Order: sequence, then structure tokens, then C-alpha cells
Amino acid sequence: MSFFSRRQQMGWAALIMGMSVLLSRFMGLIRDKVISFLFGATRESDIYFAAFVIPDFINYLLAGAYFSITLIPLLAVYFEESEEEGWRFFSTVFTWIALVITPLTALAMLIAPCLARIAAPGVNAASLPRLVLFLRIVMPAQVCFLLGSCFTAVLYLRKQFFVPALTPLVYNFLIILGGILLRQRGMEGFCWGVLAGAVLGNFLLPYIALKGGEGLRLFFSLRHKGFRKFVLLALPLMLGQSIVVLDEQLVRIFGSLAGTGAISWLNYARRIMLVPVGVVAQAAGVASYPFLAELVAREEYSRFHQTLNTALQSVLTLLIPLSIWMMVIAEPTITLIFQQGHFSQADTLQTAGLLQISLLAVCCWGIQQIIGRAFYARQDTITPAVLGTLTTLVSLPLFYYFTQWMDATGVAVASALSMGIYTGVLALWWRARFGGDTFSGLAVGQLKVLVLSLVAALPALLLVRLQPMGSAYSPYLVSFCIITASGLCFGLLFALLSSYFTPVLVRPFLMKAGPLGRRLMR
Repeated sequence: MSFFSRRQQMGWAALIMGMSVLLSRFMGLIRDKVISFLFGATRESDIYFAAFVIPDFINYLLAGAYFSITLIPLLAVYFEESEEEGWRFFSTVFTWIALVITPLTALAMLIAPCLARIAAPGVNAASLPRLVLFLRIVMPAQVCFLLGSCFTAVLYLRKQFFVPALTPLVYNFLIILGGILLRQRGMEGFCWGVLAGAVLGNFLLPYIALKGGEGLRLFFSLRHKGFRKFVLLALPLMLGQSIVVLDEQLVRIFGSLAGTGAISWLNYARRIMLVPVGVVAQAAGVASYPFLAELVAREEYSRFHQTLNTALQSVLTLLIPLSIWMMVIAEPTITLIFQQGHFSQADTLQTAGLLQISLLAVCCWGIQQIIGRAFYARQDTITPAVLGTLTTLVSLPLFYYFTQWMDATGVAVASALSMGIYTGVLALWWRARFGGDTFSGLAVGQLKVLVLSLVAALPALLLVRLQPMGSAYSPYLVSFCIITASGLCFGLLFALLSSYFTPVLVRPFLMKAGPLGRRLMR
């Protein structure tokens, strides 16, 4: 058995996928750095980011991001029954996905000029052919994403994690490579890199891993007893277009109405904002989900609400101070990461302001990650989908009004407000159905954390404003030193204050922080 088809135990699997996520985020940052260096925040970069609105929407519409949730459990059932039954079910799903996504992609490529006007209504007539070209290049990648995810689901079922871990790394690497090698053709090179990455990383690599491992049996099949159940499981996720998954597309669509560079500024700001969301909120949501599902299965609802409350307290105790500190260092962060080449100081100021607004919604992202999975743990995929769709419809006039009023700033404000509305509705609905035990003590505890975070941010803010190193040094060195110094200052002061005023909330984190954390607890 080859190295890439070897089965992994749970500990190794977690390590492999964790390293994959970390490296993928790092490569994504390098990718955006290369884009900002070569093209800055210009009409060309705006068109590139806008080209993903329609393809991403099609992917969301077909629940491409939820294949693991819907397909793997059913695959496990039918492969347990027999190999023949498992491959027949898999082939049926694969056949129908191919029959849906292939003509849909072909149609989208054919009517790309019409779709381009929807994706970026603010793009002028001279730039429209360029957007159509980009859209037609990246659109076929969706076929590879969806069909490749079927292969990946089988690899996960076999507990073979190396190739799924490599997939996003190959994808990002080829985007960067295409952009650099074809930079004379503008952002078109990055588009070809997207297509190459999808074909090689997302489709061929899992396919080869399956064929060369324990084997792949794929044939044309339109009927299987489990296909109806698969569709019923996936349907709420397909039809319920939540603001969580559409936020990025709405930001791009309305960003096109906010002037040249707006889509790029918003994209760079959103990329940084999602770092704490991914590292803290998403990780906590994924980690808490199996425990919540197990408690529901045992009907231990008291412990279920207690676990949910603990998860919310822990996530917010981390996200509130982290988001406030990131607001303080927004400008030096953007300077250090993006300000180089064609990305100017003016672009830095614009992006930093949008980042500060976006960070206001980080806590809402954290709450919805936990509450959403609590609904899933109770086998309710419909409620988050319906509430998310309704919130999206309510958000559309907000995006339009604020964009007309404040341009790119208005788009960021509308995005933050939309996430706040969705989180509030989701939490209120949960409270109405299951009571307030989940949120017991949450408001009081997190209000204390907020006050302590604001106090701890004051000396860090002074460091950023005063810039004691002056302008004689490189702006990147100055930014790095300010981020480091303000982080140490903020972190130590917040830990000291919270260990005294909110010891119960911070104890789990301080006890894992080594000797210094344990000394602060004493």
C-alpha cells in the first residue's frame, strides 16, 4: 500500500488535517500577497475577485461545501452492507452530480455576459469583456470541485487523509504559479491557475489516489434506494442560502458599485478578519459538534445546554479581546502583509478602515458557528437554512442603502450588520425553542471581558499612535515591532486583569499558557 493511500488513526488524521488547514491559510495569504504586490487594488484585481461570484454561488447552490455531512454517513451504511451496494450508491450520486453540474456550467459559460452584469453591476462597459473572459476560465473549475469532492468523501471514509490534506495546497500553489508565470497577461494568469489547481488538485489527485489504493469502481447509474435520502438530507443545505455563505458574494457584488479598488480592499480586509473566525470560532464549532451530537443521542439535554454554554463562553472570551486588539493594529497589519509593489499606502488606509469595521462582527461569527452546529446536533438542518435565507433577503436592501451612502465603508457596515442580525435571530429562535439555559451568565461574563479588553487596549493603542521608532526605519520593520510590542502589552495586561476580575472564564486558557499563566492564576 502506497504512502498516500495508507489509513490513519484519529490522532494522526487530526494532525494531518490541522497542518493542512494551517499551510493552506498560509498559502492563501501568500496568494493574496502576490496579487496585491503585482496588481494592488485596481480595476484588474476587482474584476478577478468578482469573477468568483457566480461560480461560488453555483457551488453553494449544489451544497458543494456540505458533501462530507451528507454523503459520508450514507456511504458508510451502504459499504457496510456490501462493496457492490456501496459502489452502486456512489456511482448514482456521482452520475447525477455530473449530469447536473456539467450542463449548468456550460450554460453559465454561454450566458457569461449576462451573468457578469449580475456579478459586478458596477463594472463599466469597457471592463465587462475582461470579466466575461475571467468568468469563462474559472467556471469549469466547479465541475472539478463537485466531482472531486465525491472521490474525497470515499478517501475520508477509508480514513486516508494525505491526499485530501494535499488538495488545497496544490490548488493554492498552482494559482500562485499561474499568476507569476503569466503575469504579463494581468490577472488572467491567476484564473488559469484556478482552473489548473481544480483539475489537478481537486479532481485528478483524489481520483488517482482511489485508483491506486484499494480501487475505484465507477459506472453509469441513475437509480439507487439511498439517492432519495441523500437528496432530502442535502436539500435544506442547497436551498437555504445563508448570509454566512453568501456574505462574500454580496460584498463583491455591492463592492463593484463602490468604485475602483473597493472589491479588492474589501477582499483583503475580509481575508484578515476571517483568521480569528477560522482559528477560534470554526475550530471550536467543529470540536464541539461530536460532543453535542452524542449528548443529544443520549438525551442528556441538561449536559447538552451546559456544554453549549461552556463553548460559547470560551469562544467569546477569546474572540472579544482578539478582535479588539486586531482593530488596534489594523493599519500596521495591512502595511506588513500587503503594502508593497502596486499596493500603496492609500490602499493600506482604506483596507485598514474596512478591516476594523469587519472585526466588529467577529463575535457574531463565533456565536453562529456554535449555535448553528447545535441545531445540526439536534438533527435540524432546516431552521438555520430558513433563518439564513430570510436574513439574506433582509440584508439586500441594507447592502444597497449603505453602499449608496458610504461606498466601500457602507458595504463593510452592511456585512457586519447582516451577520449581527442573523446571529441575533438564530440565538433568539434557539432560546424560544429550548429555553435560556444555553445563555445563562453569558451576557454578564462577556460584558466584563469587553470592558477589560478595552482597558487593556489603551496602552497598545498608544504604541500604535505614537510609533516610537519614528519614520527613519523601514515601514515593515516598524509595523512588525509595533504589532509585537502591542500584542505583548495587550496580552499581559488583559491576562492580569482577567485573572483577577473574571478568573473562571480565563482559567482554562491561563492554565495552558505555561508557568506564567499559572502564576497569574495564583
